[in-house]
Amino acid sequence: MISSNMHGLSRDVKMIAALRNEEGGNGQTLLDAARKMTGALSDLLNAAQPDSKEPRTALLGAATKVGEASGDIIRDVGYSDGEDTSYEDALLALAKAVANATANLVLKAKAVANNTAEQELQNSVISSATQCALATSQLVGCTKVAAPTIGNPACQEQVVDAAKLVARSVEVVIQNGQEACQDAGLMDDLAGAAQQVSQALNALLNHIKHRGQLDDDAVDAIFNATDKLFNSMGDAPEMVRQARSVAQASSTLVSAIKGEAMEQTDSDLQKRLLAAAQALADATYKMVDAAKGCAGNPNDSRQQQTLCTAAEDLRSATNAAAYNALKKKQLQRLQSAAGQACSGATQLSSASEAAAYFNRNQPSQLELSSQSKVVVDHIPVLVAAMRDVSRNPESVQAVRTLIESSKALILPGGKMCAAAKAAVPTIGDQAAQVSVSNATRQFAVALAELKAAANSAEEVCGGRQIEGAVEQVRGLETELQDMGRAALEGALAPLPGESAESCAIQLSHASKSVGAAMAALLTAAAQGNEEYTCNAAQDIASALKQLVSAVRGVCATSDNPETVRALVESTGDVLDKSSRLLEEANRALSDPNNRDNQTRLAQVAKAVSVSLNSCVNCLPGQRDIDNVLRAINDSQGLLAAGQFPPADGRSYSTLQNSLVGSASQLNAAAAEIVTAARGTPQQLASSSNTYSTSYNAFIMDGMTVAGANKDSQAQQLIVGGLKGVSVVSSKLLLAAKSLHSDPTAPNAKNLLAQAARNVTESINSLIDTCTTAAPGQKECDSALREMQSAATLLDTPNEPVNDNSYFQCLDTVVDKSGVLGQAMTGIATYSREANMESFCVSVRQFSSSVCTLTESAAQSAYLVGIADKASEPGKPGLVDQSQFSRANQAIQQACQTLSSPTSSQSQVLSAATVVAKHTSALCNACRIASGKTNNPVAKRQFVQSAKDVANNTAHLVKSIKVLDSDFTPENKQLCAETSRPLIDAVEKLTTYGSSPEFASIPARISKEAEAEARRAQEPIIEAGREMIESSSKMVVSAKKLAATPRDPSTYQTFSSHSKTLSDAMKKLITAIRESAPGQRESDQAVESLSSWVKDLDAAAFAVMSQSLTPREVNTVQGFQEQVISSCKQILANVDPLVHAAKNEAETLGHRVTLISNYFDPLTEGGIGCASKMYNSRQQSAILEQTKSVAESGLQLVYLAKESGGNSKAVQVHTAMDKAASHLKEVTQDLLKSMEEAASAGGAVTAMIDNISKAVAKTEFQTAAVTPGISFVDYQTSMVQLCKRIAQLSQEMVGKSSTPETAAELGHVANTLTKQYSDLVEKLQGACGVSPSSEVAARLKSRVQDLGNSCMQLVQKAGTVQNNPTDSYSKRELADNARQVSEKVSYVMAALQDSSRGTQACINAASVVSGIIGDLDTTIMFATAGTLSSESDRDTFTDHREGILKTAKTLVEDTKTLVNGANSSNQEALAEAAQKAAKTISGLAEVVKLGAASIGSDQPEAQVLLINSVKDVASALAELIACTKNATGKPPGDPSMDALKESAKVMVHNVTSLLKTVKTVEDEAARGTRALESTIEALRQEIKSFDSPDRVDKVATAEDVIRCTKPITTATAKTVAAGNSCRQEDVISASNTGRKAVCDLLVVCKAAVQEAENEQIKKQTLSSAKHTAESYLALLSNIGDIIHEPARGDLKLRMRDLSKVVAQSVGELVKSCEALKARGHLSGSDFVDPDDPTVVAEIELLGAAKSIEAAAKKLMQLKPRASAKEANEDLNFDEQILEACKSIATATSALVKSATAAQRELVSQGRMSMSFNRYMPDEDGQWSQGLISAARMVAAATHSLCEAANAMVQGHASEEQLISSAKQVAGSTAHLLVACKVKADPDSVAMKRLQAAGNAVKRATEALVKSAQQVREREDEANVQVNKRMVGGVAQLIDVQAEVLEKEKELMKAREKLAALRKEKYKHAELDDSDRMF
Repeated sequence: MISSNMHGLSRDVKMIAALRNEEGGNGQTLLDAARKMTGALSDLLNAAQPDSKEPRTALLGAATKVGEASGDIIRDVGYSDGEDTSYEDALLALAKAVANATANLVLKAKAVANNTAEQELQNSVISSATQCALATSQLVGCTKVAAPTIGNPACQEQVVDAAKLVARSVEVVIQNGQEACQDAGLMDDLAGAAQQVSQALNALLNHIKHRGQLDDDAVDAIFNATDKLFNSMGDAPEMVRQARSVAQASSTLVSAIKGEAMEQTDSDLQKRLLAAAQALADATYKMVDAAKGCAGNPNDSRQQQTLCTAAEDLRSATNAAAYNALKKKQLQRLQSAAGQACSGATQLSSASEAAAYFNRNQPSQLELSSQSKVVVDHIPVLVAAMRDVSRNPESVQAVRTLIESSKALILPGGKMCAAAKAAVPTIGDQAAQVSVSNATRQFAVALAELKAAANSAEEVCGGRQIEGAVEQVRGLETELQDMGRAALEGALAPLPGESAESCAIQLSHASKSVGAAMAALLTAAAQGNEEYTCNAAQDIASALKQLVSAVRGVCATSDNPETVRALVESTGDVLDKSSRLLEEANRALSDPNNRDNQTRLAQVAKAVSVSLNSCVNCLPGQRDIDNVLRAINDSQGLLAAGQFPPADGRSYSTLQNSLVGSASQLNAAAAEIVTAARGTPQQLASSSNTYSTSYNAFIMDGMTVAGANKDSQAQQLIVGGLKGVSVVSSKLLLAAKSLHSDPTAPNAKNLLAQAARNVTESINSLIDTCTTAAPGQKECDSALREMQSAATLLDTPNEPVNDNSYFQCLDTVVDKSGVLGQAMTGIATYSREANMESFCVSVRQFSSSVCTLTESAAQSAYLVGIADKASEPGKPGLVDQSQFSRANQAIQQACQTLSSPTSSQSQVLSAATVVAKHTSALCNACRIASGKTNNPVAKRQFVQSAKDVANNTAHLVKSIKVLDSDFTPENKQLCAETSRPLIDAVEKLTTYGSSPEFASIPARISKEAEAEARRAQEPIIEAGREMIESSSKMVVSAKKLAATPRDPSTYQTFSSHSKTLSDAMKKLITAIRESAPGQRESDQAVESLSSWVKDLDAAAFAVMSQSLTPREVNTVQGFQEQVISSCKQILANVDPLVHAAKNEAETLGHRVTLISNYFDPLTEGGIGCASKMYNSRQQSAILEQTKSVAESGLQLVYLAKESGGNSKAVQVHTAMDKAASHLKEVTQDLLKSMEEAASAGGAVTAMIDNISKAVAKTEFQTAAVTPGISFVDYQTSMVQLCKRIAQLSQEMVGKSSTPETAAELGHVANTLTKQYSDLVEKLQGACGVSPSSEVAARLKSRVQDLGNSCMQLVQKAGTVQNNPTDSYSKRELADNARQVSEKVSYVMAALQDSSRGTQACINAASVVSGIIGDLDTTIMFATAGTLSSESDRDTFTDHREGILKTAKTLVEDTKTLVNGANSSNQEALAEAAQKAAKTISGLAEVVKLGAASIGSDQPEAQVLLINSVKDVASALAELIACTKNATGKPPGDPSMDALKESAKVMVHNVTSLLKTVKTVEDEAARGTRALESTIEALRQEIKSFDSPDRVDKVATAEDVIRCTKPITTATAKTVAAGNSCRQEDVISASNTGRKAVCDLLVVCKAAVQEAENEQIKKQTLSSAKHTAESYLALLSNIGDIIHEPARGDLKLRMRDLSKVVAQSVGELVKSCEALKARGHLSGSDFVDPDDPTVVAEIELLGAAKSIEAAAKKLMQLKPRASAKEANEDLNFDEQILEACKSIATATSALVKSATAAQRELVSQGRMSMSFNRYMPDEDGQWSQGLISAARMVAAATHSLCEAANAMVQGHASEEQLISSAKQVAGSTAHLLVACKVKADPDSVAMKRLQAAGNAVKRATEALVKSAQQVREREDEANVQVNKRMVGGVAQLIDVQAEVLEKEKELMKAREKLAALRKEKYKHAELDDSDRMF
């Protein structure tokens, strides 16, 4: 890195010193400083050598000198100011403070060592103290080196790492001291010294961290709090909390403004400040008032909206009051970000330049160098803009320039990063590879910050940019005048590297840039788009600045004062008219509907175009062409006058011969123009004058011939021909002028060559008209001239001639060779037959074929040239400007043919075909461009242009049809008039498409590769030239043969030339076939890939023989990153390779070479990874995966070579598509494996790269919208992903707490990366169907911000995983996690802003889902017999009325919800959804209370009641989902039908609930009610099973098999209930069957959704559905039996139905066996377990130990200290910790009790002591359930401990703690149910188990209620504090005291209840399940 940067530094220092010397300054000081730095670096490198004997002090001294020298250089170039110097001094002082503190620590450590008796311990203390001193000296040295450039993130990172090393060494000193010394006094001294070091380190790190940042002030607090308030819409307590923060910050700001006002002496300024403070205070008062209303009515959405509006008003008032401070802060941030971006770009450029030698993939290196040049060229512009703002921060234009320059760097910077990432895998040198990789990562981070800073600065410093652009143009006028005076005085010197030619080209480019920006301005202004109009205005100003710079260069390099004067005057005219143009654009923008404004704008734009042309015409060489053009225009007046010169006695034949001679001279002059256009201005001027002379002579001779002809009609034809020559001559000179001014213009050379051919054709046409000769002579002469003109195409085939592909050229050559042979035969035959008319037709056919063959040969040669590996491949843009230019040219020529009086009917039809072909291509290109661009103005313009071209083409075709039916001059004139609008439309489209924004970069043959490409082209060019030469000779002999057809020698000569031509044609066809592009590169790729496959085979054999030696050239992480980057690049290049192999032969070689070069590092990395592993299976797996990728790549290259770019090789294309798909699949597999392995090892580079790519992906054109997916669907998915990301970020904080869990951070980070990538995918879809562009833009911005925060979080996660004891990194990780959570809330707020109603539906669905889960847990407790009321007096009657009222309220809410969807009113829908969620929550609670009041002795009745409300909740969830999907849809939409159906189900389920409530106490009816409820629930479940919706659950085939056991049990119970007809049996069977069938369907659907075998998948689903339907039929039969118990046939049918159920279960088990054998799961996943009884006991004991460990960890937790918070926060933390400790203790006791119960069952004989692996029994299944339940309890308890830890440290919310507590309760219920199945309820173990379960349940409920109540009181207290602090605190203390009293009473009541339960459980009976057993 040092050596690569030194080269660029020395070059730049020399340049600056030279410029200083030229300007009279002193450059020697800079050179001396650079020499001093070079010497210091040399000393540093010598001291740092591994074998150096220099002491450490020499290294540190050299480093200090480097820092001093670099500081001298920075100060000398003026890149540092006083503030930087003071900052550096403070930094060095802080580093010295660390050194002093460390020295004190070392002394204290020495005292400890002296007091240690054991020598070993003493040595450890001394060693650690020494290491601490060395680390400190390293920190000081590093600080001295980095201080001058501490603004660079890499330098900051080095200092921070050095500081962390000191911190770790201090920890080691303390640890060793504690082990060595027992003296408390010495240890206190040592600890105090360590504390001082830590404080000094913190001061140093904070100083670095806050560099360049303004201190957070009230303004920042207001903005942050208002952002959070807006994002909390729907959460009233949170909104009120944020409102309080806003009010406090606003009060502080008001006081500050008033204080500032009092200090002002200017009364006006004082008044303005006081007025701003008053406005801010008023806005604050209104917001506080709105917050009170919101707190009083938290569910009123209107109050929340009022609060948001008030907060927006306050934010606006803050902006107005603190605008200057905001502007200053944002500008400082932007300047800092721009500086970092410039530094990062320079570092990456230097690193890539140094790595060029080691890069094995030259195409990627060329791309990197190209992109690097673009970025480096832009850096001076950005630096100049930064300095302008530093000098004049109040200048609007300077600020605008900085913002625009910053934004202009982002796109090329991103491309440079992408190119660098593509080059990294193929860089052979590891150091260079690491250097490029690190520089790329740093530059990418700098670009992200630059983009954010530029956007923020634009928001604050924005406003209309047009005024600033006008100001800039006015400044350019002044600059131009000064420059003109200096040039005329001879005081203007050219800048280094400037020449007359380069400046002229630059001027032409700038002129075109102005024209393109002007076209964009006109388009945007016409559409009334302010943003893009302002952007175009700024582009015009920037282009004009480039124009003035180019004019300066031309003036400085010119020695002609007239040229200088004319150029300055014309440029001044351009600037003047441009400023008027911008003013008119501003006026048009203010009133876009005023047509007069648009008209004036267009007129001024035309004036600017004229002035630009005048400016370009002032260039040398251009003036001469203009003179010739004026002379040609003057000659047209002579032609129109009809005055013919006298013949002077010459005969007509003499005049004809003279005209033929003049024609030859003019044709030669045209060829000279073509050559000179590529040369110097002097050559162009000379050739122009020659052409003028030849043209004048030709016109005079032509007019003389016309005058000598007495036929008036013949005179008109001759004069018309002369006019045609005049027109094409003008076009020739214009094309030459254009090419000379811009040699790189698309299609410029072809346009010039075509213009020259048109001159030749016009001359031929005129000669044919006015000369007389023997038959066939004129045709032969014309053919010769045409062929000679076409021959120039083969001189330099460096540009495309047409749009044909390589194989199209080959087909054309083959076809035309046949036509050519027919023409040759015709010439010979018709000459012998004296059929001169047919002879002439054959000659013309021959000439046309030769010209077409020449074009095809030139095009194929060009394609061969650009296909050469040394050439530069093209880059597609939005449009192909060359295609536009060629289409424009062809359409103009065709329209000219249509309007020509001499055109025949066949020529007219041919021209019409050309027009239709090219206009269709243009319209298609516009359609594609409009779909690709994100620019709305460009999108609309392309669509409109396509419409204009299509409409005008239709009108022209209609006119042509009229002409074809009646070929008259009048109709021909009509065609000519109709063609003009089409020409104008095409010209306008071509001009608009020429904008650099849309430009593609065509492939070109570089100068370095020209010789190599020429050798590749030579066979085709040589064959083409031979064809032209032999064709010319044959035409000459044909001319003689026409005159003497019977002459044998002439015929012999003709035959000889014919044979030569035939041989030349064969040679041309052979050359094109053998030179097919890509074949050689494909052969090389096949050879390389085969070699790499052999290497992988050899490595695999070495693994088998255990002889694979570790590769020491890299680390495991390095090899993994190498494989990951190679895989990504392979995936990125597969599709381009396939496209090239199908359609683009010219790019096939590049694509094959590019992709094949990545297999080398892939192979090396794969073998390297395997060599670093010790598990042979893992080694083999990696090598096998890598080999699969290599073999797939080899197969694809084989097929690509066979296809060769031929679009007609369709049979190969199908196989190639399959090979490409397989390659991507196996590469994805390898990539996934490597990413998982890398994440497990703490490597986060690949993850950061993935997130960075995803962020960049948001800027691309949105993905194709999937039909049928609405914005609401994307919104739902994005909300889920956002919540998951927030959850993962908090999980990272919890994982970072201990070294054991920190090892899992990589896995969590990898999951977060995938979730963010999925979020971006959904974002693209959402933007594609977004209701507005504003919503899409806001979503993109928020998701991008989230991505940047995720990158920082992942980066810090890797740091913590690699060093889990680093407390600094842990704190930063927690900060980053909070930022991620905050950014997630911003994304969700943006989603909510777009459709608040649907977002409320999503939130409500989440609430209902939680309620359903809570009800499931309650059902488990009820099943276990532990659900009972807290009061013995409680009866169901007390709750019945509440249930009925709440249910009726829910029905009303349902109606409101449906109406909200129908009305599409988002506010009404949001309110309805919130109400429905609240009501169902209340209904669930009151039903649970009612179920508890029934008593635990009736568990089946409890389950029946809870199932009923669960059905209602499930129906409400479905209804909410349907409402969300139906919102905004028309009445006939299918989603509306689904909404109606779900509403019916909802009402039916509520009705069913009401029936259940009425009959639940009726023992005679509740069994029947339970049966009916179960039947209906199963029908709905089967219906849901048939839906295509995925199940959010993971299951296996084994899980499905396990679920069949409850089905069998339920069937047995159902049959028993049918036989007994007892209500208790019926209700028990119904509840059991319902749960069993529902579980089976859910688990089955989850198990098959990832299956690969569709047949097995369908079979399994069918079997599961048939099982459910069979059981449903059985239940229905039971209902019939209950109603008619006397019917014996029903009982017989019951038996048959039970058999059907059994058969269905058997079929399902078989399907699952097939699924596990053939599906997505391998058979190894189903290995039989060991003895389940033993495993159950081990797992139970392990779970108990695990819970005890978690409890011990929990005992060590301390509540977070918060000196500034109220006491209740501290008490709440302690309360939470105590509650969690209680839960942990209770669960530990619970699991131990379960262990005892399990042992008791074995001892009692209730379980078998034996175990048969191949005959598993039901005891084994029971044991598995017990194991699973114990694991769930242990895992849930651990989660609770982590949540408590995170919450008390401030990293998590109460919601997370509540959720964890509920999970503990649910898992406890599972364990109770699992134990009770076989247990004796009267046993001691079971009683202990029951008591432990009750304890867990009570503890979790207390924790949940406590957390909820405390949060509610906290919210209320926060609102009260705003009014009176003292009163609020006093009131809060009283409430707390009351709560404590109530809690004591509650605890006493629970103890009493526990005692009652113990007595009660002594007499409990066996449940129904026990009876079955």
